Amino acid sequence: MSSETLQRIGKYTYIYESTSFRDSQGRPRNTKQRIGKIDPKTGRKIYKQEYLDKMAARGTPIAIPPTDAIVTLSNDGIYSTIVSAFDTLANYGAYYFLRSISDKIGMATILNEIIPDYWKEVFTLACFLICSERPVMYCEDWVSETKTLPVGSMSSQRISELLVAFGVGERNFFYTLWGKHISEQEYIALDITSISSYSELMQECEWGYNRDHEDLPQINLCMLMGEKSRLPVFQTVYSGSIKDVSTLINTLKEVSALIPAKEMQIVMDKGFFSTKNINAMLDDREERYRFIIAVPFTHGFAKKQVESERKDIDQPSKTILTDDAPIRGVHKVRTWVNEKKVHSHILYNPVKALKERNDLYGYVTGLMRLANENPENKEYRSAFEKYLIIRKSDKTPSGYTINSREDVIAEKESTTGWMVLISNHMEDTQEVYDIYRTKDVVEKGFNRLKNCLNLGRLHVHSVERMQNKIFIGFIALIIMSHIHRVMSENNLYKQMTMDKLLINLSKIKIVTINGRQIIRPLTKVQKRIFKIFGIELPVG
Repeated sequence: MSSETLQRIGKYTYIYESTSFRDSQGRPRNTKQRIGKIDPKTGRKIYKQEYLDKMAARGTPIAIPPTDAIVTLSNDGIYSTIVSAFDTLANYGAYYFLRSISDKIGMATILNEIIPDYWKEVFTLACFLICSERPVMYCEDWVSETKTLPVGSMSSQRISELLVAFGVGERNFFYTLWGKHISEQEYIALDITSISSYSELMQECEWGYNRDHEDLPQINLCMLMGEKSRLPVFQTVYSGSIKDVSTLINTLKEVSALIPAKEMQIVMDKGFFSTKNINAMLDDREERYRFIIAVPFTHGFAKKQVESERKDIDQPSKTILTDDAPIRGVHKVRTWVNEKKVHSHILYNPVKALKERNDLYGYVTGLMRLANENPENKEYRSAFEKYLIIRKSDKTPSGYTINSREDVIAEKESTTGWMVLISNHMEDTQEVYDIYRTKDVVEKGFNRLKNCLNLGRLHVHSVERMQNKIFIGFIALIIMSHIHRVMSENNLYKQMTMDKLLINLSKIKIVTINGRQIIRPLTKVQKRIFKIFGIELPVG
């Protein structure tokens, strides 16, 4: 038996359909599903459209009281008032935009094929993550205000159930079909990121390199991307440190088995650099890995590259174009430590160098002031020891002399604004830089999803929930990556950020009047966005 109940949450009062039943053992149970809310101004009930459709299908339609008056101007110039059943007013533009993109790139079709019973909920949750920076517990409120696919209540309980509704078989089947769909016309690039966890119950979480510098166990997420489309293709979770040579090579062989007909281009940042890993990839004749990797300045090779080009790199002929100010870049063929040849790409960003130098000077000056106030400040002891020389003295009012360590500062300053990338196959420095920076953009997008999904701090204690959380983030990242590519190709970033684009589209409303859905008029900017992305204007 079902009945309506009301529950106030914050400033809104929501309507729930409460259904009583008995379980298999005869015990009374109750479920609740949000079906609408109370208008705070008029006090009238506003039901979700999917609930109205469901009740109509049951033969028990709900009558909406005609309380909204619309003033119109007739042909003879006489104003008249028409009473209208104003059912709902919902956000629509951003969701329609994301749904159209998922259809355009073929992702929605594959998702529907893999998990037909849950794909709408998974897709809607991914859209929420893209449109909002709030945790998933607020997804229910977002869905109540947005015209989405019929997904019912996206409450915290429903999301928790969704995270165990499908498993490794469905995820792997999706990766296989999606990987085949993307990789038919291009090579594959690989990226790696790490995720920290508070859980001590998941065996996958181990201690290793942590890019956030946290004292927490972690999992590593290995991700494949299309080299041209820049769309994520596949991801796999593994434990341990990627700096371990056996871990890296075994992971790459697993990926090669997934897409055996393609050569992989592996793109990694300096956090995953080690001499052993480079040697292994250069020596593996069977796989012949193609790679681009940043070399940290803790390695002598990187410092030698900078010193060899420091005097001559600032020339027009060595200019590299970027989305921001131009930088400098040069390509050299160098001998690696195992006597193999590598392509070394030395890059210098003068704008970044100036900023980093100023930041460094400001930081050291601040430390000197703190030391003058309290030379034994325990909070800054390690920083004092690194950058300052503090000696006791009877000749100063404070009893100490404080000087900066000029050698340490000079060493730090010598690499400000510089970056060294090495590759075993690419000679074009502009192309190498573009590929590496694109990897960085995708990584930043995933970091945002880690925060929204709480993936940055995995609170789940179930491997299956953890895997499905990351999978939903993967779906969202596919859509975000497509948006980024189109925006970059059409210079949209000069006019707006991705967040601004989505906010602009979210202003498109859909109103339901007497059962008829009407799209509010679009602005020139909104129409232009749809045109650039090749998406038809929403109609209703």
